[in-house]
Amino acid sequence: MMRRVAGAMGALIAAVVAAPGPAADVVKGNQVYMMHCAACHGMSGVSVMPGAPNFARLERLLQPDTALLASIRNGRNAMPAYAGILTDREILDVIAYLRTLRQ
Repeated sequence: MMRRVAGAMGALIAAVVAAPGPAADVVKGNQVYMMHCAACHGMSGVSVMPGAPNFARLERLLQPDTALLASIRNGRNAMPAYAGILTDREILDVIAYLRTLRQ
């Protein structure tokens, strides 16, 4: 009986972990971007700081969300780390917003 319960619990945990999370919120991503990112990356994604990616030209956006999440969380070059400042959910919202900036 305990093995059956343990097996069922393992299957339940695997299903929950494999289930997709809520979709990213582009509106919230825009708000977070304007507050934390626009000063260097520009209001419309056209970088204003030398060396900052131009998101309107999709620079760096060909990477998967997990790679972008890690870059934002840990910082990269002149960009500060946002771990502890933004949640992963907020960062994923920003990434979703960035993907709407194509020119």
